Amino acid sequence: MSNWLKAGLIGAAVVVVVNVAGLIPVIGPCLACIGFFVVLVTYGGVGALAAYWMPPVRMAGPAAGQGALAGLIASAIGGAVGLVISTAQAALFPAQMDAIWGFLPPEALQGMYEAGLDPSMFTGPGVGVVGSLVGGSFCCAIGLAIGAGLGALGGVIFAAMKSE
Repeated sequence: MSNWLKAGLIGAAVVVVVNVAGLIPVIGPCLACIGFFVVLVTYGGVGALAAYWMPPVRMAGPAAGQGALAGLIASAIGGAVGLVISTAQAALFPAQMDAIWGFLPPEALQGMYEAGLDPSMFTGPGVGVVGSLVGGSFCCAIGLAIGAGLGALGGVIFAAMKSE
């Protein structure tokens, strides 16, 4: 197994753990911002790890390529898991909203109708599974570019600091 693939799989494991930790009811929302930065550091770290596993003498160009591939693997697997999680949450969202509407007093619902807010707009197809797949795919594509870029940056920095 190549070094960049090993580093990418290690990074993917970290990103998947962060994605799954976001599902914990009380802790998940608190971890959202911290988890985002952990994921970004992970992408750079897997690039450095891929460069670390390169045989000496490490040069910046090959280290950037190895790091970019490792970051790409980590972001692809982590993004796919995140897409599955968000789609599953979107599939459950209409049932959750129906339960929430049942708890609101009639005056609040009447005020929403008068303000022009229809409850069905919160559970329509743009909010549901289709919207989650489209939006998640767009975010996943951006995540691939960020993962590859930060992985390459981590590889270059490590190769520059420790060439032998």
